[in-house]
Amino acid sequence: MSVDVHSLAINFIEAGESAQLTAHFRQDLLPITAQVAELIEQLHLAYNGKPAKGYAGFSEQKSPQFPEALAAWQQQESSFVSLAETATGLLVVELTKHQIPETGYVMLCNYRYLANEYLLIAMLGSKEHFTLTADLQLAASKHLDIARMQLAARIDLSEFKASAEQGKYISFIRGRAGRKVADFFLDFLGAEEGVDAKASSKMVLASVEEYLSASDYDVQEKHEVRKQVYQYCEDRAKQGQDVHLQELSATVDSSDENAFVRYCAERELSVAEQFPVDVKELKTLVKFSGAGAGLSLSFEQKLLGERVQYDAERDILVIKGTPPNLRDQLQKFIRGYSSFDGKHSEE
Repeated sequence: MSVDVHSLAINFIEAGESAQLTAHFRQDLLPITAQVAELIEQLHLAYNGKPAKGYAGFSEQKSPQFPEALAAWQQQESSFVSLAETATGLLVVELTKHQIPETGYVMLCNYRYLANEYLLIAMLGSKEHFTLTADLQLAASKHLDIARMQLAARIDLSEFKASAEQGKYISFIRGRAGRKVADFFLDFLGAEEGVDAKASSKMVLASVEEYLSASDYDVQEKHEVRKQVYQYCEDRAKQGQDVHLQELSATVDSSDENAFVRYCAERELSVAEQFPVDVKELKTLVKFSGAGAGLSLSFEQKLLGERVQYDAERDILVIKGTPPNLRDQLQKFIRGYSSFDGKHSEE
């Protein structure tokens, strides 16, 4: 993996005694070193790995402050430091307005990965950890908590330049707070949500299943196609890239790479030429899972109809052959643990 870092700016937002948020600005960019490159590579991978992202584009109905600051930097009318200061100030305003009591380091990074140029905006907290010195003294230090990154957005500057009309060049992490965080980032960026990755994923799932139902594939071949489709979509999501219909078609039917494309066109299925996906929505291609009322269950999709039978009318699931560790627990509980202990002691 190769991330080419162009610029990195870091500011800090803290909360005072009255919980009022205040921004502290660094007056220059960080020098681009091997450590900085490694940090941005970790951020890039961590961001790509975040599920349930939203996709958006700038909107005339929202505040133009950030888009205008971005345009000024792109046209070399202002510096990257100035862009970072504007973004940090807007973050303080929106955090306060939406009553989100977040503090931490605001990082803006302009970098290139493969053929695309990005602007990543992330707010990271810090976490204290302990180490031992050479003379066995305890020392404490802080590190950026990348794993817990929740407030982040990324602008695909290459896509913004080439096809802004598609309205999906901005991605953002929805976060655990759901709609509140989504609204916060859209307001901060001056953007409006466009492409729905979940809807696109559901369309892919339905289209692939329809195609397989109409094909001459046997059961095993259908399972293999589902697995390959899921792997392709998962790989694209991990790279932060869109799924391409032509590549998907070649994955669905390797003997005729255009067959799936033709199938979608003939049946007027609304599958775009390229689109982002939410991998969680495609999970049923390879696995069924669910939890509720004290029960948690998951099994591979290919087992349905074989080892696993489902009666939809009575809502009954029959499993033939349980996993050894589960079977052992159940037998011990039903027969009594003492009988097993006695058996083992005799041996």
